Amino acid sequence: MWYFAWLLGVLLACSFGIINVMWLEFHGGLDADDEK
Repeated sequence: MWYFAWLLGVLLACSFGIINVMWLEFHGGLDADDEK
């Protein structure tokens, strides 16, 4: 069942990336150009 572990790893990586982008947007990390 290697595909099950592979699928879990891919889903975990995708969810981590999505949460990271949402966290950056929430904390204003992507709005650095507006502060100039």
